[in-house]
Amino acid sequence: MTREAQVRTRWAPVVALAVAMLVVTTEMTVAAVVLPSLGSELDVGPAATAWVLLAYTLPMAAVAIPAGRWVDRADVRSAFLLSLIGVAVASVLTAVAPAFWVLLVGRVLQGVAGSLVLAGYMPIVVAAVRPEQRGRAIGYVITIMTVGGLAGAPLGGLVAGAFGWRAVFLMKLPVLAFALWLGWRSLRGDGRGLPLPDRGLVLEAVLLGGAVTSVLLAFEDRVWLLGIGLVPAVWWGRLPASRPVLTVVRRRLFGLPLLTLSLVSTLAGVMFFLVPYHVADVLGGSPEDVGVALLVFVAGVAALALVSGSLTDRYGPWLVAMAGSVVSALGLGLLMLPVTGLVDLCWRLGVLGVGQGLFNTAMNTLVMAGAPEGMEGAAGGLSATARMVGATVGPAVAALAAGLAGGGEAGFRTGVAVLAAVAVAGVVALAAGRQR
Repeated sequence: MTREAQVRTRWAPVVALAVAMLVVTTEMTVAAVVLPSLGSELDVGPAATAWVLLAYTLPMAAVAIPAGRWVDRADVRSAFLLSLIGVAVASVLTAVAPAFWVLLVGRVLQGVAGSLVLAGYMPIVVAAVRPEQRGRAIGYVITIMTVGGLAGAPLGGLVAGAFGWRAVFLMKLPVLAFALWLGWRSLRGDGRGLPLPDRGLVLEAVLLGGAVTSVLLAFEDRVWLLGIGLVPAVWWGRLPASRPVLTVVRRRLFGLPLLTLSLVSTLAGVMFFLVPYHVADVLGGSPEDVGVALLVFVAGVAALALVSGSLTDRYGPWLVAMAGSVVSALGLGLLMLPVTGLVDLCWRLGVLGVGQGLFNTAMNTLVMAGAPEGMEGAAGGLSATARMVGATVGPAVAALAAGLAGGGEAGFRTGVAVLAAVAVAGVVALAAGRQR
């Protein structure tokens, strides 16, 4: 179905997509809750249990682009259902794993299946939602993901306490069953089926997977991997199959917003590194205080996601994304000023959350609008990779900057300043990518 042939918006596929995205994006926080008990039962140390998280995120980022290209060739309904079945089967394997290596295999399979969900969200929205309502649709998806994600970690802790860590990997199955049923009922197939990946697509997955994995691991105290990652990246760039993707990325109206998405995603360094250490080491707060601070930020994101969707449909995605990026940069500027206590920190994080709520919905809509027809899956894979690379690099950059400044309050301000500079660079890239 072409964009022009879309007659009316069907909201059931959007709900199915939102629920699926909720499951995929909260898998990290839910799994993090059970790492100590998991390591104790399987007799592995804290350093090894960190791979429970990496084994999920690395394949998700590594194969997102080839997964998106495959989704563009497949029936979107069949691909969506396959991805959910894959997540469910891999979750069961992870839950019943008799040994640590089996659990890691299950997590890798979860990540691969999750990459299909991320790659398929743009084709689903394009097929189900009229162009003038896509901002609102993405706002719904982000709101469901954000609000639902608030309950993920606490619910995981309750389930683990009552039934053990294995039950945490199974608790998503009823939610997956609902998304599977709703997707089966509401999505429309086009008869293309599920083509087998050819050797060229497999080679792309291997090369891009190696390149992206090297970049992500390089920021885990393995900087030398950056050089190794260049080899598969250059090799992939010389493949004939890479030309359509590179052509799209070189387009100003797509490539520059994609760059902005990656740069602004580094703000994860504030939430996942700088704020927890600042609350604990400088403000003398407890883990509960860290949770309150992060909750204020998430509340700001959730509150503005729906508003951003309506504004995007009315005024266009570029203007709203620019407003969101500017407010985000303003929030970072406020964090660079002296913070006198937890309340003082929270309201500034609320400003940052408002900026991110405006930015995320509009930016996803902008990237979708810049994707050529028939390449929505590849665009989804590119955006997922850009976002995940930025979110991985951000905490590493923040930690390096804070460490060089000696930690404490000076380290916090220095880390925020560096991330603010990156965010400003994102604002400049977005300004250059405005449609004339």
